[in-house]
Amino acid sequence: MLDLKLIRNQPEEIAENCRKRNVQVDLEKLLELDTQVRQLTTEVDSVRQRRNEISNKMKSKISPDERQPLIEEAKKLRDEESEKETLLREFQEQRLDLQKQIPNLTHPDSPEGLTDEDNIPIRQVGTVPEFDFEPKDHLELMENLDLIDFDGGAKVSGQKFYYLKNQAVFLELALAQYALNLLQNEGFTVHITPDLARQQILDGIGFNPRGAETQIYSVEDSELCLIATAEITLGGLMMDKVLKVEDLPIMYAGLSHCYRTEAGAAGRESRGLYRVHQFSKIEMFAFTHPEKSGEMHENMREIEEKIYQELGIPYQLVNICTGDLGGPAYRKYDLEAWMPGRGKWGEVTSTSNCTDYQSRRMNIRFKDADTGKNRFVHMLNGTAIAVSRTLIALIENGQQKDGSIKLPPCLNIPDIRAKKVSK
Repeated sequence: MLDLKLIRNQPEEIAENCRKRNVQVDLEKLLELDTQVRQLTTEVDSVRQRRNEISNKMKSKISPDERQPLIEEAKKLRDEESEKETLLREFQEQRLDLQKQIPNLTHPDSPEGLTDEDNIPIRQVGTVPEFDFEPKDHLELMENLDLIDFDGGAKVSGQKFYYLKNQAVFLELALAQYALNLLQNEGFTVHITPDLARQQILDGIGFNPRGAETQIYSVEDSELCLIATAEITLGGLMMDKVLKVEDLPIMYAGLSHCYRTEAGAAGRESRGLYRVHQFSKIEMFAFTHPEKSGEMHENMREIEEKIYQELGIPYQLVNICTGDLGGPAYRKYDLEAWMPGRGKWGEVTSTSNCTDYQSRRMNIRFKDADTGKNRFVHMLNGTAIAVSRTLIALIENGQQKDGSIKLPPCLNIPDIRAKKVSK
């Protein structure tokens, strides 16, 4: 979330930023609550100070006639303090709720727009394949090759769950192995993370863990939620820590399952693996010095591009517009892979610089070497490989006339071919 001092001192700029990011928030109410909180805080401090004065005075030698009025005043002050503290907590909670609705500031190079239709492609990399046959989509290809079972997934778990089968299992594992090895060589500490996290962690990272609009599965009668990305579990590792400046940047990579309700997702655009309730993903995460986060963001973007270049998947790099950034992101890039089955580009990765928006909520700081004061780190995340959508791109772009799937050499596994049926 944004610093209250920034909101208080630059309300016009914050209001304009909310407008650009298509966020409706009652900024006037927030500022009013902020004034009330500060006023009540002063009043509570004043009452406490007077109570301390009375307590010290009553420890001295005073007559019974002097003591009794002080006792009565102390009792009234105690009741007054309790009432003011209750009201103060209410105002603080209301203020925090509004403060968390205000999005991050926006990079000046992020294009202004309201939806993903306003995102700006920067460049295309790779050659879109031209087939000398009628190409199939990934679902038909995978069913023909006995690689997937959506019917079984629906029967056991519900719609949009699935079983990977046969060579698709080894393809998923190969993608994970390839990405983790690459990231380790790039200096990331690799993890396999928990699939569950406390509600407090999700809230700090910027995911809404409860409510009608949530994309998160919650575990009943507990404070736990299924994670939507390893960004949650990797970012949560440093909560409430003061990091050593010489240890920055800290770069983590995590393999996890991801769970999303995908509320409202339907239709041709969501066919097959494009929108599912569970998938595997390898995520990058970094904690950096504030002056180095821009450089780290470009580094993550370069790693994502390197991965999809080595996989031989044509893609376009996209600069995400203000209205499509999401609350925590200061700037975001997407890679969109060419998906022949859809006849269009489809998002496969995102990388975001969230500056100190998440660290302020998570209380993750470092000690500044020059001032000796604690400052909030900058936090960044990026998708290395989201397996489900990468499978779409690999299978559809790699399809051959005979129905087989040609795979890139970097995965070190054989091409996928139909099983021969013995007579």
